[in-house]
Amino acid sequence: MLKVELINNIYVASFENVNRFNALVTEPVKEQLNNLFNKPNTKLILNLSGINFIDSSGFGVFLSVFKTASINYGHFKICNVEREVMELFKLLQLHNVFEIYTNLDDCIKSFSS
Repeated sequence: MLKVELINNIYVASFENVNRFNALVTEPVKEQLNNLFNKPNTKLILNLSGINFIDSSGFGVFLSVFKTASINYGHFKICNVEREVMELFKLLQLHNVFEIYTNLDDCIKSFSS
């Protein structure tokens, strides 16, 4: 469901075989992402490519991971957000909370600037 790879000392998590991030899949994803921040100063990108729906529990996971990252001096960023999903981020004013990038390359580069 979630594939995590290490690119330039940055964890990049991507969904596999899932296009809806809802209550059916949030708990294992939340646990896996939060566990990455067991080590201080972790950098994590969540690649939302292919995700065309997120419910309230999915947005709750983002907030939980963001909080865990902050507590552990880590960084959590999001990329490749589909247009429909970005409208939800904006409706909830979460585009002001998270660093969101249009593609993975720009998101990776943002860590070095």
